[in-house]
Amino acid sequence: MLKSFLNTCFLFFLLGTIADTKAQTVLTPNNLNYLTKAQDTLAEYSNFDRETKDDAELLESNASFIKKLVSVLKTPHSFQFDFDSLANVSVLKAPDQTFRIFTWFLPFKNGTYKYYGTIQMATKDGSLKLLPLNDASEDLDDNLITNQKRWYGARYYEIVSLTYPGQKPYYILLGWKGNNEKTTKKVIEPLSFEKNEAVFGRNVFQMPKNNPVRNRIVFEYNKQNTMTLTFYKQANMIVFDHLAPYEANMVGNFEFYASDLSFDGYTLNYQKLYLKENIQLKNETSAMDEFYSTPRKATTLFQKGKH
Repeated sequence: MLKSFLNTCFLFFLLGTIADTKAQTVLTPNNLNYLTKAQDTLAEYSNFDRETKDDAELLESNASFIKKLVSVLKTPHSFQFDFDSLANVSVLKAPDQTFRIFTWFLPFKNGTYKYYGTIQMATKDGSLKLLPLNDASEDLDDNLITNQKRWYGARYYEIVSLTYPGQKPYYILLGWKGNNEKTTKKVIEPLSFEKNEAVFGRNVFQMPKNNPVRNRIVFEYNKQNTMTLTFYKQANMIVFDHLAPYEANMVGNFEFYASDLSFDGYTLNYQKLYLKENIQLKNETSAMDEFYSTPRKATTLFQKGKH
């Protein structure tokens, strides 16, 4: 009888502990209501549209947005709130739920861009821990390993996690990087964390023709063209358009680069990302154009000559 009573007491204690822990790790109704309303204000501030605003107005709106965003994120457990109504701001959460990254850009009248962002770390007590990102693109070699204070700015739209037993995970970010009035860039950016700092870049990218391994991959091409860069989960591969100049005498002049309708990819591996050249999408229903719209519906990827 006594044993049964003690077991019952322990069960109630355990349930109470679980309930208390859960209560401490979720948003309260009041906080949720506040964040929902605050998101509307943030959406207004984040209207970074050069069609309707000059550069001074853009910078003013951006300053207001940053100030409001930091204030809002101080809400306990704000990490749990999605902020999915900020049309011009990308919010990506790590697959392991340890952090999320906000990124956005300002498009200036002269065709150039400035990038902004911050990393919000998940904390056990719901307090705010931010790593603001400072765009230093103009002063950086695109192969340098950097931190949040000297960031190779981009607006990220996809995130993939890489893990290995006994090692810290790192992440691959795919980003868009408007460049100037002539060219656009896209970026494959590794991200890891060391000693409470973000580390951008990692010596993992195998290059063609026995060239040195690189820390990040940057693509540059004519601004009037588009480029596919996406994670293809079924093949565990980052797939992208192969870029080439219109003519052989234009090599290195990226305003004359565009897709040549072939594809390359990086197979994901913790130690190194292996380049696969000249891959092709085989789709049962709509051939190559299906890849551009919904690549996850595609059936197989195969390497030419090995199928």
